[in-house]
Amino acid sequence: MVDSSSKQTKVTSSHWGAFEVDVEGDRIVATRPFSHDPHPTPIPGILPAAVHHRTRVAHPSIRRGWLEKRKRDGRGSDEFVALPWDEALDIAATEIDRVRREYGNKAIFGGSYGWSSAGRFHHAQSQAHRFLNSIGGYVASFGSYSTGCAQSIMPHVFGANFLQLLYEHQDGWQTIHDHTQTLVMFGGINPKNSQVSMGGVTEHETAGWFHRFAAKDMRCINIGPQRIDAPEGCEWIPVRPASDTALMLALAHVLESEGLTNRDFLARCTVGFERFRPYLMGETDGQPKSPEWAAPLCGVDPDTTRNLARRMASTRTLVTVAWSLQRGEHGEQPYWMSAVLSAMLGQIGLPGGGVGYGYGAIGGVGKSLIGLGGMTFSQLTNPVETVIPVARIGDMLRNPGQPYDFNGRREPYPDIRLIYWAGGNPYHHHQDLNALHEAWQKPETVIVNEPWWTATAKRADIVFPATTPYEREDIGRSNLDDYLFHMPRLIPPVGEARDDYAIFAGLAERLGVGAVFTEGRSAADWLSLLYEEYRSLAVPKGVEVPDLEELRARNWIRLPIRAEGPNRTLFAPFRENPEASPLGTPSGKIEIFSETIDAFGYDDCPGHPVWLPPSEWLGAATVAAPLHLVSPQPGDKLHSQFESALADREGARPETLVMHPGDATVRGIRTGDLVRVFNTRGACRARASVSEDIHPGVVALPTGAWFGDPGGNIDPDGNPNVLTKDVGTSRLGQGCSAHTALVDVARLEA
Repeated sequence: MVDSSSKQTKVTSSHWGAFEVDVEGDRIVATRPFSHDPHPTPIPGILPAAVHHRTRVAHPSIRRGWLEKRKRDGRGSDEFVALPWDEALDIAATEIDRVRREYGNKAIFGGSYGWSSAGRFHHAQSQAHRFLNSIGGYVASFGSYSTGCAQSIMPHVFGANFLQLLYEHQDGWQTIHDHTQTLVMFGGINPKNSQVSMGGVTEHETAGWFHRFAAKDMRCINIGPQRIDAPEGCEWIPVRPASDTALMLALAHVLESEGLTNRDFLARCTVGFERFRPYLMGETDGQPKSPEWAAPLCGVDPDTTRNLARRMASTRTLVTVAWSLQRGEHGEQPYWMSAVLSAMLGQIGLPGGGVGYGYGAIGGVGKSLIGLGGMTFSQLTNPVETVIPVARIGDMLRNPGQPYDFNGRREPYPDIRLIYWAGGNPYHHHQDLNALHEAWQKPETVIVNEPWWTATAKRADIVFPATTPYEREDIGRSNLDDYLFHMPRLIPPVGEARDDYAIFAGLAERLGVGAVFTEGRSAADWLSLLYEEYRSLAVPKGVEVPDLEELRARNWIRLPIRAEGPNRTLFAPFRENPEASPLGTPSGKIEIFSETIDAFGYDDCPGHPVWLPPSEWLGAATVAAPLHLVSPQPGDKLHSQFESALADREGARPETLVMHPGDATVRGIRTGDLVRVFNTRGACRARASVSEDIHPGVVALPTGAWFGDPGGNIDPDGNPNVLTKDVGTSRLGQGCSAHTALVDVARLEA
């Protein structure tokens, strides 16, 4: 226990960076920015209120309808009964055992996400999956809501794991500064989004680098529906959402029609251009993909497109693509087409040139570091082979046994009887939440480990109160950051909260696999073991890491692992010698046309990139739904974390909806007005902010507000996912489609 009369200040780490924490007795009372962060985020300011908020889960709790009658309906509206830990663990273990005996482990879905803690041992995804594997396995998921579509398509194009390309091989900011003359940002590069990074981002550098880019007269061009998607001072080419592929095709058409295509690079380093060119030039369908063709689709003047293409061909150009572009129907196409456009420019593999993905999406992209392995809690081996795309959870629950296509395979959805979720909130990530709420009633049991009464916890049958990162000891590190942190236990667990390891160890013991899960080690034992493994793996790379006791005493250190230079440039060895350094594609080269994808026979993702309009965008707007909704990440938190405390702030909720003056005027809406945002899927409240910095016909509503009560006429706080469409990006990627939604907006009188 912490001495109630003591006062201490420590530095701890989080996904949004390091910060100082003041503790008095058993309470966190204040936070301050970390002194080494040049642009600290304000996110930690709400932490003291959130950690001690009234919405913390105080006791093990079981939904009354499930406890008394095993009723499935009532999730989201039923009351909960607090029980002692031993009784709640007994009930949960008995139910898990029943499901696996009656239906097999293929009836258990292990939902988890990696954003609950920056600590390496208390990583909820590793903890949950290790437990489920120790009892015989579970149905797993592929990819993430952020990049699931890209994770499917890009290996076909570049022959490599998309996340490895993203984090380990792209140019760093210094290389971009030194070599890039034209930075073309499809979807922008937003410092707001780069506040966070998996495992932590200690020095927030994105905004600072753009000041340096401006000082050297680099042209930075933001192509997207909002001016604020790139730092101040960047040029803005407004485009309609979901039209980026059309603009990329038009740029490619200019290159080809004006003799600016780098044919030597295409011949040496790519395959399939001869299959793609007839489509580009209109020989196969009678429609050249010219700037004039693209103008009414994307809203960009043809002369602007031509001038940009010529500039890109005559200067060292880096094309960057935001994660948001692949989060919509046909999200595979802009990612594939960006690779083709960059290949036609012939600059892939040159420092500061070519193509890059995810800059600004998280803070770690753009930091060139020597990767140090280790400090990963083993998830063991999953005997269940069934895996679904992560964004198809709703379809899985609605359609057990129904076949679906995914990346060349066709399989039936599993029949899920039990969901175990830890470390995430699907009622933040998922689309069409009203439909998800209905599907969520179908499993026989839902178990959740959760610190707060989130929408997911309210829709569970058994809820175990979990600690926050400030109530347990851990180590903070990331391959995207050059700082290493000891994360001390700052306060005792709030209420009866236990860490995930203790919860799963208790369940594993009751299910007869305690030794398999824990291997006889305490949490402290595991922390020491994982840390020593990390230290040993650093030695061959010439990096000295202090022992754990020294790190505890020092609290944090900065590691000498910066690694700028030409060896970090994406595909540099391949460019130099494609035969000696082939890619992992079937051809060994960049695949402009993919025989593999073509053989799948998907009309929504053919053998080369094409323009495929989504079912909902401004080109298909109706009188009932004339506006295109985009749902960016919030600026005041990570996803939906700390939302309960943020919502207490005066005027903070409902969330703010940005709309163009022309769209606001015809609806009689002014800045500050309460509005109703709606379509056939649902409705939510929001507070209007009228701005010239958004494309006409587009409205922007950030994610993160907690999903309200089901069955009401309107979501009270402004969750955009009551409006978004729950369809896969295509049969190939099956990613989330958060940016495919048409809505209307009306002023609320009260």
